[in-house]
Parts: sequence; structure tokens; C-alpha cells
Amino acid sequence: MAAFLAFVGPFALAFHMHYPDEMYYSDAALKMLQNGDYLTTYLGSGELRFKKPILSYWAVLAGYKIFGITPLASRFFFWLAGAATVGLAYAAAKLSLNDKKVAALTALIVASHPILIFSATRSIPDVLLAMTMTMAGLGFAGYLRYGNQTPNKYSWLIYLGLALAFEVKGLPAVALGGLGILFLLLNPWQKIKITKLLNIPAILVSLIVACFWFVAMYQIHGSEYLDSFLYDQVGTRVGSRFGLILSNGLIATLLMVVGFIPWFLFGFTGLKSIFKNLSKEEKATLTFIALWVIGMLGMSALTSKFYERYLLPVIPMTAIGLSWILIKNGFLGKIRPQKWALGFFLILNLIILAFGAYLNIFLDGSPIIWFQMGLAVAALIYISRLFLSGEKLPKAIAYSILHLFFGASISTYQISLPEQGQQAKEFVVSQNISTKESIGFIGNLHVSSKIRIGLGENFNFIDLPRFEFRDAISDYNRLIVEDRYLDSIDYSGFEMKKLSTNWNSRAIPELLLNVSNPEFENVLDKNGKVYYFLERK
Repeated sequence: MAAFLAFVGPFALAFHMHYPDEMYYSDAALKMLQNGDYLTTYLGSGELRFKKPILSYWAVLAGYKIFGITPLASRFFFWLAGAATVGLAYAAAKLSLNDKKVAALTALIVASHPILIFSATRSIPDVLLAMTMTMAGLGFAGYLRYGNQTPNKYSWLIYLGLALAFEVKGLPAVALGGLGILFLLLNPWQKIKITKLLNIPAILVSLIVACFWFVAMYQIHGSEYLDSFLYDQVGTRVGSRFGLILSNGLIATLLMVVGFIPWFLFGFTGLKSIFKNLSKEEKATLTFIALWVIGMLGMSALTSKFYERYLLPVIPMTAIGLSWILIKNGFLGKIRPQKWALGFFLILNLIILAFGAYLNIFLDGSPIIWFQMGLAVAALIYISRLFLSGEKLPKAIAYSILHLFFGASISTYQISLPEQGQQAKEFVVSQNISTKESIGFIGNLHVSSKIRIGLGENFNFIDLPRFEFRDAISDYNRLIVEDRYLDSIDYSGFEMKKLSTNWNSRAIPELLLNVSNPEFENVLDKNGKVYYFLERK
């Protein structure tokens, strides 16, 4: 868990990469601070948005309350949730299969899974859903282990985990939770009595947790809220064409396999004899995992647009089954294939580090980034020692995968930072910009979100309508405008100053070729993405 936090920290705690959907949660949390209304969620334009339940917004809000309005604050609890998912997966594996080696390998596989890594570095609901569903999975593991003698704490884990998952993303928690409970009741190896599942206090508390925000929103906003929520959960998510369903299902299945590379490649020899001698507990656990995976693949297939992160809720439990198979087929004793995999990732890490050093040598990397480079080299030396000795190779493979992200952030430091929000913050301080008047924004909305975080709570920063922004300009004496929109407006009545200049994704190849050019700043000005601050004369 600590290694996960350390390796993915640079990506999580600064906008090296910014995922577009983050704006819905970071913008709404900032509006909550400004409005003093911690229940209603808004877009950056000031419009209401009810597509997701409240818990993800509160995770951002809690970060803002503790750390102030910063990129770190917006992602902090999502980053922790990623590490918590690793720990919960370890506990579920150890409990359900009673094998410490399976549990340890599960933790390594989950920690190095790219979908979890990416999700833990973004302030979007998916990693919170993975954590809460794995919490419920730990409760199910308790029932699979102890049967009708299961301590009550495991029913609390199931119901509270599902309730929190429902407050994160809604209906997927109901679907997976329902499958899990149905399996416990019908488990052919050890059926659970319905009275053992009916923990009334846990159910009542969980219903309050799951439903309070929905009830509050209906009381405040009526059917407008409910229509928006259900349309997002069902209307835009469920595909109706057979071809689309088949395509999504195949993509989801393929990504489910690919996401577990290299672990999936270590061989499944002797499966027939392994499955022939299963204990009742092993049969129940593996069938439960298969049921959850099939259910998640089915839900993914039915979406109108599939994203890889939809698989995340079942990845920790899938890792348990994969770890059990690998341990049973003697994976730990297969030194040569482990060394081949580790050698590949070590070479890839060296290439990434060399590229990062190249960028920072010519672009004057800061002392902090060179300190990170030193840590990266030290980590690679440690991993290389494990490679040479042949010891703890699964750990070394997992760390080498995590190290790819740690090393990549050394390069993205120059390409992505300082991002527009940081530059906007420095600009308003240097120009002594007053907070009294609103600022209108015309441009890319996820850049708007970064600038909104940079400006902070005291500025009223409003996204102008995407297509009718010309009509709205007259209401503002201050604007922030993306360069490509300047030709679309009459800015003759404004004084214009450059707010920020960043790498333009379309010009990255040309910019990389000019990194060693002494005139690189001029090349960046010509090919970069520029935002301007306009103030009415």
C-alpha cells in the first residue's frame, strides 16, 4: 500500500495528467464551498448536475477543506482509496482462501494494475467504487469462509460497502450486490440461511447511508433531479443494438485479460488437476468471483459507450482468483519467465528515465525533479538487485510496473507543468486582480476546471455557453479566452495579457524535436496552447 502511494503519488498530486471528467467533481465541490450548500451539485457554468450521487463530490470537498483549493486536495482521497483497495483485496484473499501467499500475490497484482493506478490519480468515482465494492467483497469473503457461523461484522461490511458504493455511482452497486447475496443464498456448497443475512441494524443503517442524499435531493429539487439521475444511469448507459452490445462485451473481455498482463502470461498448466481437487471453500470462492466478473462484463456490454474503468469494481476480486491459480500451478518456482518479464520492464523503465533526463537537462529541471530522478534510480537499483538474485521476483515485477508511472511523471513534469491553473494563480497575484467582479471563460472546459482550482474560492469564475458565448460577453468586464477563440469575438474593447502558455498536444512531436533549441521558448509560444486574460478598457 505504501509503495502504491509512493509510486503513483506524482501523478495523483499534481495535474501531470488531467482527465476531462474530473471537472464535474472538482468544480461542484468548489461551488459547494462558495454557496455553503453541501448537497446540491453544479457545473462550472452554474447549471445543476445530478448525474452521480454525492460521495465523490464530498471526497473532493473534504480535500479542499483540509488542504485548501489545490490539485493535491482534489485528488487526495481518491489516491488513498487506491491504496485502501490494495489492502482490502489482500484481506479478502487471505480470508476467503486462507492462504498468505495468495493474499500477498493478490496485493501485488492489484497494486500494479494499470486501471487502478490511473483511477487513483483522478478525482472521478471509479476508484471509490472499487474500494467500496471490495469492502463489500471482504464481507462476502467472510460468509464464504465461515458459512452460517459468520460473525456479524461481515454483514456490516457487505451492507455498508454496498450502501457507500451506491452513494458513489448508483445502480452498479445494486446489481453486483444483488448477485453476491443471491449466490450466498443459493451456494450449492454451503447455503447461507436468510436469517443469517438479515442483520436488521446493519440493513437499516445502510439504507439511511444509501438513500439520504436521494431523498434530500427529491425534497429540494423534485422530479428534475430524479429524471437527470435515471437518464444517466439507464437512458444514456444502456445500449439497445446487438452489434454495440457484442462489441462492448468483446472489448470488455479483452481488456479484462490484457489488464492482468504480465501475470496472465505466466501459464495455466495443470488446471485440470488443480480444479479436480478443489475444497468446498475454494469452489465457492472461485464461483463467486466468476459470477461477479460475468455480471460486470454483462453490464459493461450493455453500456452505450464502454470505458475501461467500468471493469475496476471486480478487478480486486478477479486478482484473488488469478493469484490462487498462479500459486497452485507453481508460479513462484518458475524463475525464468518471471525474470524475462522483469527484464522487459527494467529496460522499459530505463528508456523512460533516459527520456525524462533528456527533457530536464535541456529544459532546466527543478531541484525537486532531480531529487525524484535520484529516487527513481535508487528504486531501479533495488529492483535490479532482486532481478540478479532471483529473490522476491513477483514483488520486483509489481514495483517495476509501478515505477513506469513514477518515471513517466519526470517527463510529464516538463510537458504538463506548470499547468494553466498554476499559471493563472501566479498571474492574478502578480497583476493584483481583484476578486470583486466575475470572470467569464471561453475555451476547453477541462482547462477551465484547472484554472478554477488555481483561482480558488474567492473568484467567481463562470464557463460561458459553448455556442452562445458571443451573446454573453457583454455581461463581463473580465474574460479568460483560449487562443483559438480570439478570432471569433470582438476584443477591441479589452486590454489583453497572456495568462498561460502550455504544450499543445498536437504539436508535441515538433516541440520535442526542439527541446535542445536555445530558442525553445519562442517555439513554444508559436506552437503552444495559449490562454489570454482580457479586461474591459
